Amino acid sequence: MTDPGLRPHLLLVTPVPPMLRERLSQYFVLHDDALLEPAQRVTLAAKVRAMLCNAQSVVSRLQMQQWPALEMISVIGVGMDGIDLEAAAAQGIAVRNTSEVSTEDIADHTLALLLTATRQILQAHQFVQQGRWLQGRYPPGMRFSGRRMGIVGLGRIGSAVARRAQAFDMSIAYTGRARKLDVKYRWYDSVQELAAAVDFLVVCASGGSQTRGLIDAEVLQALGPQGVLVNIGRGSIVDEGALVQALQSRTIAAAALDVFVNEPEVPSALRELPNIVLTPHMASSTQQGLQAMLEQAETHLLEHFGMTEATG
Repeated sequence: MTDPGLRPHLLLVTPVPPMLRERLSQYFVLHDDALLEPAQRVTLAAKVRAMLCNAQSVVSRLQMQQWPALEMISVIGVGMDGIDLEAAAAQGIAVRNTSEVSTEDIADHTLALLLTATRQILQAHQFVQQGRWLQGRYPPGMRFSGRRMGIVGLGRIGSAVARRAQAFDMSIAYTGRARKLDVKYRWYDSVQELAAAVDFLVVCASGGSQTRGLIDAEVLQALGPQGVLVNIGRGSIVDEGALVQALQSRTIAAAALDVFVNEPEVPSALRELPNIVLTPHMASSTQQGLQAMLEQAETHLLEHFGMTEATG
């Protein structure tokens, strides 16, 4: 155990499980952000050297300036939309997330969403549950295998989704910030061109100003009446109003969303649609995945402060 007087001060912006808290307390002086009084913040301002956040945490430029000794932010999760990365870079603050450990879980969930939407699993479940099967057969759904998938953002997660889709004999195309020379999938210069060429449009891109509202009415129109949209990237990427209209008018066949613009608030217009599948930002949320994210976030902190021998 590190000498208490030598331990770095760590601000817990998000609650952590008791076991992780106990381990961290051996190497850091812990402070719960939600419990600090204004006077305590002043006292600790020059002492806090690290923060532990989750993917929903917000850390603004102003907040960083309030902790002048801050040098490291460790994020439990993939998303860092709430963290002002430009401000962190300007102040020399290292920011690390746990993107490596959740890729497979997110890709699995993406295919589950797409299968659920195309084969109408939720609607068919309700059909049986409500006794309507006694009145006749359920109408045919959409074929899944052998279709055309377009991926918006062929990064780590997009690539994992593509690998799974190939097992269903799908053809893969993609778009993103730049063409990747090391992949054989077909490249499209714009998301609208991609949407017009595929059956399933899967959004795996990062959030931010460059992708805000990227999936708009024109893209949905290009996807067409047999098309299905899946978003496991960021809620801000999809124009929710345009999506509601596209689903109501059957401009597209269906959609499946794990992320939303103003989480956890989901517009009632989306929730009430019959041709949509909604999950509560849970693509990375498996017991095994969460444990791995917690361990990696801890490792990032320990590595930053030269305490790697503490892992395990």
